[in-house]
Amino acid sequence: MAQDPDFPRWLQQITATGGCAHPVHLSGSTTTLDGSTGEILHHYDTRDEPGERLLVRCRNRRASICPACSRLHAGDTFHLVRAGLIGGKNVPTTVRTRPRLFVTLTAPSFGPVHRAGPTCRPRRGGGACEHGRPLGCGTVHAPDAPAVGQPFCPDCYDYTGHVLWHAHASKLWDRFVIDVRRRLATSAGVVQSRFARHARLSFARIAEYQKRAAVHVHAVVRLDGPGGPTDEPPPWGTPDRLTRAVHASAQRVTVRTPYSPAVGELELSWGTQTDVRALHADGPDDDAVAAYVAKYVTKGTDETGAGTDHKVTTRDDINTAPVSRHVRTLMHACWDLGHLPEYAHLRLRTWTHTLGYRGHILTKSRAYSTTYAALRAERAHHLGHTDIPDAITDAHWRYVGSGHTPGAALIAAGVAEDLADCRRLSAEASQQGGGVDNSSAQA
Repeated sequence: MAQDPDFPRWLQQITATGGCAHPVHLSGSTTTLDGSTGEILHHYDTRDEPGERLLVRCRNRRASICPACSRLHAGDTFHLVRAGLIGGKNVPTTVRTRPRLFVTLTAPSFGPVHRAGPTCRPRRGGGACEHGRPLGCGTVHAPDAPAVGQPFCPDCYDYTGHVLWHAHASKLWDRFVIDVRRRLATSAGVVQSRFARHARLSFARIAEYQKRAAVHVHAVVRLDGPGGPTDEPPPWGTPDRLTRAVHASAQRVTVRTPYSPAVGELELSWGTQTDVRALHADGPDDDAVAAYVAKYVTKGTDETGAGTDHKVTTRDDINTAPVSRHVRTLMHACWDLGHLPEYAHLRLRTWTHTLGYRGHILTKSRAYSTTYAALRAERAHHLGHTDIPDAITDAHWRYVGSGHTPGAALIAAGVAEDLADCRRLSAEASQQGGGVDNSSAQA
């Protein structure tokens, strides 16, 4: 490969993708024309490229699949969440003084599981379940112990409820947000249907798998005026009032599953553990919260041990998946429930690899802050890719492949490592008050 005459240009493409581990291969052309005269301002065609194709980033958020793109995605997530906390990226800095909460909502219990830390589950007098397994555990488990998160008795554990809760978790969140608005309106003496005329609730939330393979939700919740970030909230919009509304809604909202002759009708709700922490304007928590969300947005189900990063298409795929017995049982439950016609709309077999959870890892309300698209456009502008006013672009592209050959993968990994070293050295020089050429790091 290195001896090929086109190698320098190919290496430029690899470097432009940041050493992406699984780039997308495109073939085609783009022509930029002057909108008034029709003059060709720029023309690009992949027929002049090595292999007649252009490599672009895969943009996969999972670090286990593409470390280079996941790092970029984590950085974008950090700035997206941070902008909603302290301003920037077209969000006014006055949002820092608004009522802001960091909320954690958990899944309910589907059966006792082993836990790390102090004595697992001490139980005076012992006792056993109907299947003969002990109801207590006096062991002190390390955080990474294989037993942590595993049920005491797999036969007693509610695997059906666990899967169906995952399938309705996003709907439960929607109900929660609606109920918070209603409770805020009621407590302030405002007609619920007119809440939007007085205030606006904005949020950014991330879903994270716990050791027991159940999703819990972290969310930044902010109260603005009716105009969003540019508008101050009403006088009654205080952190204490918002906190009380969040606590009450978390314990109140429910979602009912469709009736099934095999399962019945379940009433799903959040768990009893709800953590609500106020974020103060002069506190140091803003960057920490943004970094925490950015850290978990790159974790795939493979890395957390709660499923797989790739979809399963047959029952044999479940049997051979490198997961724990607990997770495999959840996957089987998801696959079996997906066969029932009353759950067809949940597409459980399609989401077996995520244990039935169908929502995005990160979601936000429209007015919370900027968008990923805006951040990508800003980065392109920073790198010199500017739009030409009144220009017309005629583009024709088609997908022709993806990934690397084994040799190309080694070179791409080396490029990604070199860029990471550039970023590290640039950061160290900045901390020491020096300066280095960080153009490669920015790329």
